[in-house]
Amino acid sequence: MKTLLAQIFTWWNGQNLNTRFHTWRAGTAVGEDEFGNLYYEGGTDSEGRTRRWVIYKGYADASAVPPGWHGWLHHRVDTPPSAEEYTPREWQKPHVPNMTGTAAAYRPRGSVQSQEKRPRVTGDYDAWTPGN
Repeated sequence: MKTLLAQIFTWWNGQNLNTRFHTWRAGTAVGEDEFGNLYYEGGTDSEGRTRRWVIYKGYADASAVPPGWHGWLHHRVDTPPSAEEYTPREWQKPHVPNMTGTAAAYRPRGSVQSQEKRPRVTGDYDAWTPGN
């Protein structure tokens, strides 16, 4: 029952009821990536191309779509990675989740939340004070 309620009231974890119905009615499974995301195609979009979509395993995070599947989803290539031996280029990095809002978030030097102190001003900057 929890899954049904989650599909009715949320869109960010897995699929909602509309996506489930569309996938059941028009979708053809194309493949699965290393994260467990499922890829489908079926029907046509407004430009007459075959519609392609992903159903995320867990939270919807577009950055978790690997490069090969991203190209297929956006019609950059016609052959999905599941139908060929796809190897990422050396400049295509593995997925790193967005850590914003967690203890592992990036905090540059001088940030209010950083432990590091900002370098002292060297004279090229005068702080504004009221009344000046």
